[in-house]
Amino acid sequence: MISSTDLKLKLQELINNKKFTEAISLMEQNFPIADRPAGIFNLLGFSKLSENKTTENLLSAISDFKSAYEKDRDGKIGLESLANLINSIIELYDLDKSLVDFDEVIDLYSKLKNNNFLEDYQLNNSMKRLYTRLNDSNRIIVHLEKMVNNKDSRLRDYCSINYFRMFNNDCSQEDFFYHLKNFNEKVPKYNNDNLLSFPKIKNEKIKIGFLSADIRNSHSVTFFLKSILKDYNKNKFEIYLILNQNFTDDTTKVFSNLVYKTINIHNLDDIIAINTIRKYNLNLVFDLMGLTSESKVEIIKNRIAHNQVSWLGYCNTTGLDNMDYLITDRNLIKKEEEKYYSEKIIYLPNIWNCHSGINYLRKKINSPTLSNNHITFGCFNNFMKINDNVIDTWSKILKLSKNSKLLLKSSMEKDNNRRIKKKFAEYGISDSIIFHEHDKNFQDHLKLYEKVDVALDTFPYNGVTTSFEALFMGVPVLTMDGYNFNSRCGASINKNLKLDYLISKDQEDYINKAVELSNDIKKLNELRNFIFENVIDSSLFDKVSFSKSFFNMVEEINHS
Repeated sequence: MISSTDLKLKLQELINNKKFTEAISLMEQNFPIADRPAGIFNLLGFSKLSENKTTENLLSAISDFKSAYEKDRDGKIGLESLANLINSIIELYDLDKSLVDFDEVIDLYSKLKNNNFLEDYQLNNSMKRLYTRLNDSNRIIVHLEKMVNNKDSRLRDYCSINYFRMFNNDCSQEDFFYHLKNFNEKVPKYNNDNLLSFPKIKNEKIKIGFLSADIRNSHSVTFFLKSILKDYNKNKFEIYLILNQNFTDDTTKVFSNLVYKTINIHNLDDIIAINTIRKYNLNLVFDLMGLTSESKVEIIKNRIAHNQVSWLGYCNTTGLDNMDYLITDRNLIKKEEEKYYSEKIIYLPNIWNCHSGINYLRKKINSPTLSNNHITFGCFNNFMKINDNVIDTWSKILKLSKNSKLLLKSSMEKDNNRRIKKKFAEYGISDSIIFHEHDKNFQDHLKLYEKVDVALDTFPYNGVTTSFEALFMGVPVLTMDGYNFNSRCGASINKNLKLDYLISKDQEDYINKAVELSNDIKKLNELRNFIFENVIDSSLFDKVSFSKSFFNMVEEINHS
């Protein structure tokens, strides 16, 4: 019989060499279930997760982690197994969300009394990941606050908490700016001795870089970036695509063919990435990520171009030293508010971005309510943007609009509607809500707009791509004017189509206008006809004019 010491050494050797199948077999043979200690249950679960993330292995690992936690609820192994349990349930959800109900682990967490557990970095990271699947920004912030106050905190946590504050009605722009100034202090400033100096030569052309992690999978950013890359003066501008992506696809190839050079920095450390980009002596770099998940705030703070500009993928201040400019329009930031943005604000003439066009045969249709005898509101925004205030407002609209329905479909494939269903049920109107699964086919996604009478925008984080799509399809978008960049995107879009009526000043106005449209079908159809006939020629889709304004702006920055 193998000694406990030899068994421990053998297990360690197998796991170190990633021989998980053998490790599982050794543990199961030597530790009967009835006598299996918490540490072995935890190690079994870890080995099954590491071996192969199949449904069978995940379910078995979940069972092991539960057993480990039950045997050591207040100990170090119990803490580790609880975090592993949550993570394995998330893995199962990502594989097949129909098999998962998060209530059990949420209940386990809610009953914790041990402060060491409640403040633990890994456990809070696991809970943050869970609430990301539930699209609950408030709970995400709760756990991120514990993470950023932990000694194990990482820069990415500070990016995340400030990004999710944009979804929160309680965070004013002044507060947001305060948080971002503190965040800026967390971003490392590297020793200049390790950084290459910019070449001391004058470029023959204006060299422009676009930094993004989203030039793939037909991401929303690509629809707007293409509006300026499709047709530009190659004798005057030399464009570089700087990617932070672990894979490329057909979308990436299309964009690589539109630019002079593509550079992927995904596998480079910050110093090497900075030096790699500096060699090209870029006049400007446009950061299309801001504080989003794959952002590269470290290299922006340490400067990769003579001028650095925030645009497109992130609609607020970054707070970063060396982010020189922020591209907006006059509808988004008021002059007296510029002090709450760390960048110098540049106002484009009409709108801050422009859609490159949608390949779909449009046809004018009357409001669907004429044939189905009920009004259908709709929202296809990311479910994370549907916060409690939005649900409260929409619930009041549905109660006041006779026989009305609300069609919801997220732009994200794996978004979970559990939290939203529960909230609407509390208002007693769950029967009025229709959830539509994510459409993998873009044509099917657009066709669904034909079932919507009026699109309802989210707040304070407005939709952008979905609003452009709805208007393209002739569907009016009711939005609420906000207090900063990300909460005024809907207002800017509607103003550029001369649809001021569809911009509400507050929640009461938003409700009144939605109800009014549901009761005045003639007015609704007049709006729909106006949108259908004018949207394509508006600044929303006029990429020729937008491109001209954009590159005029580039030249002005370069010469300043």
